[in-house]
Amino acid sequence: MVEPDHPQLSVRRQCDLLTLNRSGLYAARTRKPSEEDVDLMNRIDEIYTQYPCYGARRIREVLRRGGVWVNRKRIQRLMRQMGIEGVTPKGNTSKPAPGHRVYPYLLRGLPVERPDQVWCTDITYVPVGSGFVYLCAVMDWYSRRVLSWELSNTLDSSFCVEALRTALQHGRPEIFNTDQGSQFTGEAFTSVLLEAGIRISMDGRGRALDNVFVERLWRSVKHEDVYLHGYETVPELYRGLIRYFWHYNEDRPHQGLGYRTPAEAYRDRPDPQPQPMPQSRPESRGGPESRDSRRSDEQRSILAAGGPPAPGGPGGPRQETQSPPKKSLPVVLDLGSTSNAE
Repeated sequence: MVEPDHPQLSVRRQCDLLTLNRSGLYAARTRKPSEEDVDLMNRIDEIYTQYPCYGARRIREVLRRGGVWVNRKRIQRLMRQMGIEGVTPKGNTSKPAPGHRVYPYLLRGLPVERPDQVWCTDITYVPVGSGFVYLCAVMDWYSRRVLSWELSNTLDSSFCVEALRTALQHGRPEIFNTDQGSQFTGEAFTSVLLEAGIRISMDGRGRALDNVFVERLWRSVKHEDVYLHGYETVPELYRGLIRYFWHYNEDRPHQGLGYRTPAEAYRDRPDPQPQPMPQSRPESRGGPESRDSRRSDEQRSILAAGGPPAPGGPGGPRQETQSPPKKSLPVVLDLGSTSNAE
């Protein structure tokens, strides 16, 4: 209800208009949820990640079948706190946030044929220990490469703007696609895009398929890393995400990219060719210094931020093979299918 980043009304003025006590507002923001709420939110997140079309009613029934009896209003309150909702169409969904401009959706039927043609972003809920944080990521639509990401314990727009500014160090897209969340429709976010000469595209509210690739990314992050490791603290989560996103970009082949990695597709690299299985384990061809010299500047910076990954983990050094270039097929958004999302 109260928007901290409103371009015209201060928090004090908004509280006066709504007859709210500012001290109560600030206390509500910093109030730590109960352990019972955190456990329930984690279970809601697992269900929602697997079935994003489920709303509060269906999630309630799934929980009851699992022996958890909770009413629908409590689930709705926790889902609002998590920043999620079912993706089924709703009536009168085109109303913009007060004071925020909503831009048209520009990607319908548009062939995405090259890196830096379209970027997208979104926010998701991530459980950690006895609490939770929010994760924002910026992705290149063509290559699925994660260009930047940020964590925050609140849903204000500052960490989204920081992720955007970091991503713009990699390049500049022609179109930037977001949903209609207040973090992305506010002036703090859109002004960065407009100053850079980038066209803004926004999904219809409640239409997850308009931003299908970044929605698929959240499922991969949670099922392949967050749920498996069960991070207890935010620093542990941060270091784990550094390792995972390096693995996702540099080491994880994607079926929708012809089994190239996002980094290879972003750099328009050729498809990797199959190599014969070695008869024995090759000897080391150099110490840590020689291995480090083969890493790209980007990999070096990521590893420096979180320390080297565990031996044999997803962030370890990888041999690259040379192969003849192969022209990539354009990506065309099909609202009726999500087969290219992987």
